[in-house]
Amino acid sequence: MAKLYFYYSAMNAGKTTTLLQSAHIYHERGMRTLILTLALDHRYGRGMIASRIGLKAEGQRFGPQEDLLAMVEADLQVRGPLHCVLVDEAQFLSRPQVWQLSDVVDQLHIPVLTYGLRTDF
Repeated sequence: MAKLYFYYSAMNAGKTTTLLQSAHIYHERGMRTLILTLALDHRYGRGMIASRIGLKAEGQRFGPQEDLLAMVEADLQVRGPLHCVLVDEAQFLSRPQVWQLSDVVDQLHIPVLTYGLRTDF
């Protein structure tokens, strides 16, 4: 049964590192993931997610108005079966995007792991 998780902690607590470790574990087992990152966040390059300890991965960028369910469905059509969706900087998700991620879980039966701060600023 797929579930939607929100992992939160303070800044510099290792959320992105944990996301990248989760992606690595899935890949190690031959499972495909989709990493989503905020389009406005280009500290490490467009679509790049990186931790301060040097781990990095490429993700798909999304904007504040992006339909995340449609984005995941499009990825499924192009790239095939998907085992997990990982979302970085989840504190910037809009309310509709959170509901769209719950639809990914409920309709597509794909687990979603989100990582972020408890509140935005």
